[in-house]
Amino acid sequence: MVIAAGMPIFEAAVPCMIFGVDRSHVVSPWYEFSVVAVGDDPVPLLPAFQFNPATPPGDLERADTLVVPACLNVHDGPPPELVDVVRDAHRRGVRILSICSGAFVLAAAGILDGRRATTHWVHADELARRYPAVRVDASVLYIEDGNVITSAGTVAGIDACLHLVRSDHGAGVAAEVARRIVTPPHRDGGQAQYFRPVAPTSGDGWLAPLLDWAAAELHRPLTTADLATHARVSVRTIERRFADTLGLSPLQWLLQQRVRRAQQMLESTDHPVGRIAAACGFGTPSGLRTSPASPAYRRPYTGGRSKPAPEIADLVVGSSAVVCQLPQRISALRRKRWTRLDEVVPPSPRHAAALDALCPRETPGGTATAADQLLREP
Repeated sequence: MVIAAGMPIFEAAVPCMIFGVDRSHVVSPWYEFSVVAVGDDPVPLLPAFQFNPATPPGDLERADTLVVPACLNVHDGPPPELVDVVRDAHRRGVRILSICSGAFVLAAAGILDGRRATTHWVHADELARRYPAVRVDASVLYIEDGNVITSAGTVAGIDACLHLVRSDHGAGVAAEVARRIVTPPHRDGGQAQYFRPVAPTSGDGWLAPLLDWAAAELHRPLTTADLATHARVSVRTIERRFADTLGLSPLQWLLQQRVRRAQQMLESTDHPVGRIAAACGFGTPSGLRTSPASPAYRRPYTGGRSKPAPEIADLVVGSSAVVCQLPQRISALRRKRWTRLDEVVPPSPRHAAALDALCPRETPGGTATAADQLLREP
């Protein structure tokens, strides 16, 4: 890893934790890791740290992977010595990983030209403006384009480093390292879930009132055509304005609002799931559930293996067991005491009885209990 004055300590510490800790008990050989500084010694790191380099710059010549943490200020050019190190490494065919705004260093070295790359979503527009040859994608946590990997902001550096471990040693090793540092080995989704919602301005004319109206009508099965009819514009106009202003399709926006409303009601009220589902436009409790065969929930804990397994969020509220299958973005939390049990496969008879009594599952062929659905899974 190469560092320069003013880099944030967190982004610099992430590669040290992933690659610099001896994990030969997990897989051998592990990485040979060193930190090389450019500039004067000691190197100040934000907010109030100093790094005294113990590795000579010549170690950079032996590296087969170079990590570049975040830079000090994206509005200032990176140190020329740092840019030269990155450019020379690229010429030698070294694999290069940037974390957060470290992508600006890679872009200044010219190695992102024509490539897809990402950075912290706050800085994505600036990266695209200053380096138009870079295909900036602010929606993802990390991107691998050839032997160049760029990550999104801050914690996404962990995702990118674990991706390298997965590429080098396999999903099982990456999952074990993730367990040791108490993080998922792979996070679903991207940076879009962390964007601040874009509030339409008064210049949008009909869009802001339309969103207010739709938010008040989430209990109805709204469609894009319904939105177009209410706004008195065409469906194509609705789709184009949503994409340009919100970065979402109308149906994606509606689903996002339904999920947020359900989350808020689950966290702040004691309403039964059926009432919440109806109020948020999911219709029935079964509409609020995910498929019991979906591997998405267990995937982070199984090293990427995709064997289907029942997915349940088991809440113990007081002395009652309430089992609900919910969309990934709903945190089924109550203000009462609760405990989450990640894996119950298959449920015990007592657990099955609680499922039957409290959370029946509607099916096209009639009503089947949630316990039946779970027990039928392999």
